Amino acid sequence: MLENLFKLQEHGTNVRTEILAGVTTFLTMAYIIFVNPAILSTTGMDSGAIFVATCLAAAIGTLIMAFVANWPVGMAPGMGLNAFFAFTVVGAMGYSWQQALGAVFISGIIFLILTVTGVRTWIVEGIPKSLRSAIVAGIGLFLAIIALKSSGVVVGNEATLVALGDLTAPSTLYAILGLFIIAALDALKVRGAILIGILAITILSIIMGHQQFGGVFSAPPSLAPTFMQLDVMGALSFGFVHVILVLVLVEVFDATGTMIGVAKRANLMPEGKPNRLGRALFADSTAIVAGSMLGTSSTTAYIESTSGVQAGGRTGLTALTVAVLFVLALFLAPLAGSVPAYATAPALLYVAGLMLREVAEIDWHDATEATPAALTAVAMPFTYSIANGLAFGFISYVVLKIITGRIKQIHPATFIVGVLFVIKYAYFGGH
Repeated sequence: MLENLFKLQEHGTNVRTEILAGVTTFLTMAYIIFVNPAILSTTGMDSGAIFVATCLAAAIGTLIMAFVANWPVGMAPGMGLNAFFAFTVVGAMGYSWQQALGAVFISGIIFLILTVTGVRTWIVEGIPKSLRSAIVAGIGLFLAIIALKSSGVVVGNEATLVALGDLTAPSTLYAILGLFIIAALDALKVRGAILIGILAITILSIIMGHQQFGGVFSAPPSLAPTFMQLDVMGALSFGFVHVILVLVLVEVFDATGTMIGVAKRANLMPEGKPNRLGRALFADSTAIVAGSMLGTSSTTAYIESTSGVQAGGRTGLTALTVAVLFVLALFLAPLAGSVPAYATAPALLYVAGLMLREVAEIDWHDATEATPAALTAVAMPFTYSIANGLAFGFISYVVLKIITGRIKQIHPATFIVGVLFVIKYAYFGGH
């Protein structure tokens, strides 16, 4: 049955290899079941319900990937997108989390339409490589400042905006130790380094009496507080236009780039031959819609899937294994509730560091490429908004190319996005 479903022999693999690859991928991305509730609960959402929504959204998205695309790609609520949801849309802009979920739902529908019509491919091909890399690096910096703030390493200061926190505070010391554990384990090629780091700091803080232990296993918490709570009509108000634009853009770049990266590593996209990228893209756009209904921010493909590919995963059986493990994780709610913010902060900071690798892909020798890229990356943490970073990047790219007489280098997709952001600032200001 598995051979018929996933064409294992055709892909040069077997059941044992695929299951081991699925376990490997799950271990590297399972940190999201602890990190996502920690981030989204800052909006007032119920932490237990977010935990369940995170596990279910990941399982549903990955199952669709397994059976529709037959690719070894794990799906879950995306890092960066959850921070945009919590800290920008709800925190800074003051919208309700129900409206924010509505915006995620609408972006998923738009995303689905863009995928089915082929417009998504046109947009991705049209966005300059330097800007694409800067967006990833900027989101990394945004995650970094959130992590440094939640761990107490960075604190607010009226004179200097930010300052160094109390490095002798237990929470800060735990966060620093957590980062060293994760980085060292990853350098030693230990599977699930991020997850082990989170659990190690949680256990240590419980032993030292700084954190309450709630247990490990229980029946899953109720999903009711977030299930179908999205406010779609509220999200259709004028102020949400650019929120939806940003969600769609980040989803487009993040998911597409990840899919192509994983697929190339698994040799699933041979030159000049048909591939299943279209089906994989369909899987992630439907997962976004499902996730918004359950009560979580946008679901996306995980670059951590490359760890499973490295372990030999080549088909949807790897993804199916990941999905089953996310369903089993539903019974770990007490453990998730025992994880303190300073245990997840090092995970955020480490992921941020990995995302900063993208700056190497920016063309630093061309000012019309480098300046918009730098503005994109720098504006995200310093304005505390992924949206502003995107806007600064696209607008400055279009303006600089026009001023320097290189208008032909501007792809229509980049020009349209730049103009949309100008209209946004002209009519809605900085909110």
